[in-house]
Amino acid sequence: MREVLWHGKDVLAALQAHLTASPGEDWQAQGLAIDTRDLLAGDIFVALQGEKAHGHDYVAQAFKDGAAAALVGADFDAAGLKEDAVLLPVVDVLAALETLARAARKRTAAQIIAITGSVGKTGTKASLADALAKSGKTHAAERSFNNHIGVPLSLARLPEDAEYGVFELGMNHAGEIAALVDMVRPHCAIITTIAAAHIENFASMEALAAAKAEILSGVESGGSAVLPFDNAYLDVLRKEAEAQALNIVSFSAEGHEAADNRINRVKLHATCSCVTALMGAQAVTYKIGAPGIHLVANSLAVLSAVQLVGADLALAALSLAEHDGLAGRGARYRLGADDAPITLIDESYNANPTSMAAALETLGLTPRKGRGRRIAVLGDMAELGDDAQQLHAALADKTESADIDLVITCGTLMEHLHNALPAGRIGAHTDSHAAALNILQNELQDDDVVMIKGSNASRMGLVVEGLIDLLTDTSKQKEVL
Repeated sequence: MREVLWHGKDVLAALQAHLTASPGEDWQAQGLAIDTRDLLAGDIFVALQGEKAHGHDYVAQAFKDGAAAALVGADFDAAGLKEDAVLLPVVDVLAALETLARAARKRTAAQIIAITGSVGKTGTKASLADALAKSGKTHAAERSFNNHIGVPLSLARLPEDAEYGVFELGMNHAGEIAALVDMVRPHCAIITTIAAAHIENFASMEALAAAKAEILSGVESGGSAVLPFDNAYLDVLRKEAEAQALNIVSFSAEGHEAADNRINRVKLHATCSCVTALMGAQAVTYKIGAPGIHLVANSLAVLSAVQLVGADLALAALSLAEHDGLAGRGARYRLGADDAPITLIDESYNANPTSMAAALETLGLTPRKGRGRRIAVLGDMAELGDDAQQLHAALADKTESADIDLVITCGTLMEHLHNALPAGRIGAHTDSHAAALNILQNELQDDDVVMIKGSNASRMGLVVEGLIDLLTDTSKQKEVL
């Protein structure tokens, strides 16, 4: 049985300024949900207005599925509901959710960590949550719940007795992170890196870095900032951290001695990395269960935060070996015949030039077996502004340095990469993700290793799903490497 998250009287107290009518307080909830497909019995259903549907249309289903209560607009028509259905009518459902999130933050004694960055937010959040869980009860945001809805929802789900809370903050425009961190109020903020993601919404990379640095404005007094020493925009981040009088801890995957925490030795393997890091004066040796120098950098950020919030560093380092890649972010699957399988590397959840280069480099670490080849299936990278064509074409050098055998491209922008590829690496080009799947299916041979990546708009995730379906006997049956 799940623990009680909210007692009715506490919800009513938190939302008293929002409620247009008050139900009784003799009820309790074990969670919150904004989608009836995710709702569990005992949850509060938050009936938000969506782009394509209104949560009001699903309130009856929520109660049928066992919802404890429903947070609804003041104009909700309760006709057809049971008399004992607990309704929380408010003028603005999202504003009420934010208020409940702030109440959750106010009541907790947990150490709170917030993470942002152009690349690596979700993976770093997952690794940090698992690392902290070795030391105490830890709550973390699900999936990529990092926007104006996901952050207050995740915060409102924070158990009162949690010892650690880990939250991910994302943005597309300036000012968005400032609004989110004002709710979260972390004791420690991590910025993983600054790279050309959503750059079309900013006048310069410095402006993008300043928008990411907004996370530092909400750190609690006496708190800490974990910053990427190797990044070209470190000075922008450091200046904001100093303005907020934060304790600054820098990390360096390149091993710079001026960084507070740095790599001393690293060995990159096809499926993992072995690392010795200097965390201040303390040497820590550990294994990361997924490959890539970008994950080595993220591991330093994780261990830096663990130190800062007083959790067990040794146990946290050991936990990093348990991470073998998240779906859409490096998960690996062995598909097809047992004696000559196809290896699929799923990097399909979003892309920018930095993450694309990291994925190609990681593919290049994978050794060839038999007649197998390294194949990259790449979809458009979105929101890159005026330099989009050039940034796509520039990936040709990355395919060369990673020694990729075949590059299949998909999308209008990826045609510029296709045209820039060396002759020996050119695969087919198409504007359709469905056609890309067909091309890949016809191209595959035994022992190939396939990496699929692109921005969400390129729908490369459907190519991943389609390949899994094609190469398994039953739909979605897969073996995780």
